[in-house]
Amino acid sequence: MKYSVLCTASLAALGLGLMLPSVAAAQSGPAKAADSSQGGLTDIIVTARKRSESVQQVPVAVTAVSAEVIRNQDLTSIEKIAARTPSFSVGRASNGSGAQLTMRGIGSSSTSIGIEQSVATVVDGVYYGQGRIIQEGFFDLGRIEILKGPQALFFGKNATAGVISITTADPTDTPEFRSRAAYEIKAEQVLGEAIFSGPLSDTLGARLAIRGSKMFGGYYRNVANTQVFSALDLATGAVNSYDAAPTSADQPREKELIARATLKWDPTEEFSATVKVSGDYNRVNNGSWNYSGFFCENGGRNTLNPAYQCGDKFVTHQNKLPAAIAASFPLAKKDGQLYNIYKSWQTTASLKYKKDAFEITSVTNYQWNNNSWTCACDYASSGTPTWATEDSTWRAFSSELRALTTLDGPINVLGGALYQRTKRPYQQNVLLANLEDSSQAAEDRYASVTKVSATKGETIALFGQVTVKPVSTIEAAAGVRYTHETKDSFFTQPYVNAAPFGLFRPSNSADGLGIVNASQVFNNWSPEATISWKPNRSIMVYGAYKTAYKSGGFTNGGLNSVLSASPYDDLTFNPERARGFEGGIKTTLADNQLRLNLNAYSYQYKDLQIDFFNSSIISFQTLTADARTKGVELEFEYAPRSLEGLNFHGGLNFNRARYTNFPVAPCYAGQRVNEGCNQLFSAATGGFTRQNLNGAPLSVAPRWTGSFGVSYDADVSADYIFGVSTDLRYSASYLSSGFGNEDSRQSKYATIDATLRFGRKDERWELAVIGKNLTNRSYVTGSIDGPSTGSGTGTALGIHADQQGFGSLPRTVMLQVSSHF
Repeated sequence: MKYSVLCTASLAALGLGLMLPSVAAAQSGPAKAADSSQGGLTDIIVTARKRSESVQQVPVAVTAVSAEVIRNQDLTSIEKIAARTPSFSVGRASNGSGAQLTMRGIGSSSTSIGIEQSVATVVDGVYYGQGRIIQEGFFDLGRIEILKGPQALFFGKNATAGVISITTADPTDTPEFRSRAAYEIKAEQVLGEAIFSGPLSDTLGARLAIRGSKMFGGYYRNVANTQVFSALDLATGAVNSYDAAPTSADQPREKELIARATLKWDPTEEFSATVKVSGDYNRVNNGSWNYSGFFCENGGRNTLNPAYQCGDKFVTHQNKLPAAIAASFPLAKKDGQLYNIYKSWQTTASLKYKKDAFEITSVTNYQWNNNSWTCACDYASSGTPTWATEDSTWRAFSSELRALTTLDGPINVLGGALYQRTKRPYQQNVLLANLEDSSQAAEDRYASVTKVSATKGETIALFGQVTVKPVSTIEAAAGVRYTHETKDSFFTQPYVNAAPFGLFRPSNSADGLGIVNASQVFNNWSPEATISWKPNRSIMVYGAYKTAYKSGGFTNGGLNSVLSASPYDDLTFNPERARGFEGGIKTTLADNQLRLNLNAYSYQYKDLQIDFFNSSIISFQTLTADARTKGVELEFEYAPRSLEGLNFHGGLNFNRARYTNFPVAPCYAGQRVNEGCNQLFSAATGGFTRQNLNGAPLSVAPRWTGSFGVSYDADVSADYIFGVSTDLRYSASYLSSGFGNEDSRQSKYATIDATLRFGRKDERWELAVIGKNLTNRSYVTGSIDGPSTGSGTGTALGIHADQQGFGSLPRTVMLQVSSHF
């Protein structure tokens, strides 16, 4: 469908929305205030503009999820949130940043730890800059807000595609105890949760939430066989053989413990102080447990291991590091077992002072996380394996101070400042090419390359907004954020085995390029302006011009290759910027029974950050390209008063996300000349190396996505209640690779989630069955060319690389009992 047709349809629907309130009023009289006890819609308060507003009155495309829905549908992770949000997807990855979060077709590849996500995650008003946030388990929440499109003014840098804003629950005014015990059948997972909340005194409240879980099984099945790994000893010329046994059959056998403690002090009506301290320990038996070969050109067989059939659902093929090697290999477990351990803790202090029409808020946070792993990084259970180990840490301190006026007059202002300091040390060790060197120190004997890197960052930002209401029905707002940022980084390869193709440049390289230092300075102004019109309290029409900025940076996990004349250029990348328009209409109709929202947008992205994985030399390079995304989103909710407890909800999204300027993009591995790999001939490889991707689609950017759900809560008797809900999510097909590889195409799919609940009305106890992906649909939300696969790139006889994708979760069914006192 042409975009112009959709815009015309949008305008027609807008006009219809303007007429509906008057028709409804003529039929049923003046609109009544919402009363949840009589059915109808329930309002949700959001903080999308750093102030408390109704979700229907804020001129932002935002989807809000209440605490009740979060509990009923077990929305306790970023992935589960994405599974019910049509325009949002999450790909879980083992290395790099740990995740690929994509909204409206704009996302950040998971393969570079130096790239921060274009979809920002904010918890209790604090920005969490790493994709590793996906490892965090979120529970005991107050609400979730999904803000679509650039959100620079209120949420800062690194929110060029949107924001997932998560608010955890505060202490209650009266004593409260909640508990939950659950068993998930597929993964054989046992889960327990306890929440204690209430006042400690007239002015002090406390809340303690703890959750632990353990899987005795897993989501994926590892079907690898023992492989004999033969290594040539460069010192003696001998060939030594090692048995690489399969890693655990059940993947990922997750163990997790999470705790959060909250204190809230309200000494006066004007002042409150809240402190939240939380920690998370998460361990799985393989960080790459969801990596699966979903397409192989060689008759459906893996290139490195022809016994491996690609395309099998929820299956992986991975082997342990041989114990004889693991005994001395840095960061490896002594038995060679694959693993991923994530540890984090954070503390947030929020101070709020409100006097009359003036409000001051301070939010200070310290966050720390560490992630370490051993990876079978060929993902193919082959006789020519690649193993790697990694340890990375993230530390960040931030403090934001802002002031807001809420005067009755026509003008109000918001202003604030943010300071942030970050540090990311990084180490990685890689074994490949079936080589060893017994003349080296024990920790280097089997290594092909060891990488050490770090980045220190500092950010100062100032932001402000002025809102003007010339008349009671119109509000105009304009604001800007200024960001000054510095990043100091280094990268070196302290040990390099000279034999593997002569690819890796050692620290003491004779050309002086063995140590890469970068001191980067970025300055940015991100303005935005919004105008909204509220002809009555049931309808709002709005339009906005927005800009956004995402940090440039340094690819800590890259590679310093001797084939590169400028490793500095390979490892550094420019900031990502966005600008464009958005507008829509929000309506609450039919005596607060129908919510109907329509939104249209068009944004241009300059220097969109894209990470390229060169599978032939196992190297990552961060590139930039220009792109555009535009589309239309329809969202509805209907809760008829004639049948209390019934709720219909859903949405339909059209999105077109394309490169507008990427004329010298890398060719994917094995891409042939007739497939577009016909630029920049390389004498060293005997083929072309670049393609023109202007007009090509972005990664994970389906044209159409949609959702539809229905829920019904009914009284069984005076004391008991029964509830049922089901939600369907649909996605059209898309490329899971950002480099035009049709082999990476994910076909269209639909998933269904459902919940059955029965319990007491007073919530003393409840039994529930929660099913997710009941269609058991296997799909990928990101992919890479299989390591060491693909050949003849840029020639007429190229052989495509295998496609390794970040797979979805299979069908899960959870049995749950919960109580509330």
